[in-house]
Amino acid sequence: MQKPLAVVTGASSGIGFELASLCARDGFDLVLAADRPDLRLAAQRCADLGADVTSVQTDLSTVAGVDTVCEAIGTRPVAALLANAGHGLGGAFLDQPFDEVRHVIDTNVTGTVYLTHRVGRGMRDRREGRILLTGSIAGFIPGTYQAVYNATKAFVDSFSFALRAELKDSGVTVTCLMPGATDTDFFERAGMEQTRVGQSSKDDPADVALVGFEAMKRGDGDVVSGWKNKIQSTLASITPAGVLAEQHRRMAEPPSTD
Repeated sequence: MQKPLAVVTGASSGIGFELASLCARDGFDLVLAADRPDLRLAAQRCADLGADVTSVQTDLSTVAGVDTVCEAIGTRPVAALLANAGHGLGGAFLDQPFDEVRHVIDTNVTGTVYLTHRVGRGMRDRREGRILLTGSIAGFIPGTYQAVYNATKAFVDSFSFALRAELKDSGVTVTCLMPGATDTDFFERAGMEQTRVGQSSKDDPADVALVGFEAMKRGDGDVVSGWKNKIQSTLASITPAGVLAEQHRRMAEPPSTD
């Protein structure tokens, strides 16, 4: 019999690659998508775990890029969608090139929503499927010097909870994975390596992925990975936004060049 199919975005490294590896070990075939050339190596490593893997290197911030992923899926039913693609951008918002700002928004929000819309409809029609969206505890905190990224994750967190409620009793579950700072290339790509948060200790992406994958399999609504992040997200819910913004400033403000 044909294996179930999982679609994983942002699968070239970090949490996305670890999620893809977990799917391969769990008996899924894979469609993997990312905008990085190292996706080919990730695909080979998943194939070595026994999965039939199709890799799609494309810009997931664009409608055309998401359409390319859907073309690779074809008519095969998707058992699990793990929409993990996303990236950040550090520094003061008004100093950031707007094309980079828009790419963050379009990757984290537009591409994620469009792919979920296309794949989710098929799941709803079949009355079965699992969706895992990678949000963040950053979505609970005004992101001083990371304003756009945190705002996009607030969107993903909220969108996930709302979609789950809409799909109640449909046979389709929606889970939101909300990690904290994780040891990936996120901070390098965002230009935040020299910030306090960039220099801080971080969670292992394999541990984060396992927490999210197991929550998805159970059909949980949301999961925060790591006990420190659980405490931080709980405190964020009762702390004034202005205080949170100043706390985030201390973690994300670029070092002085004076």
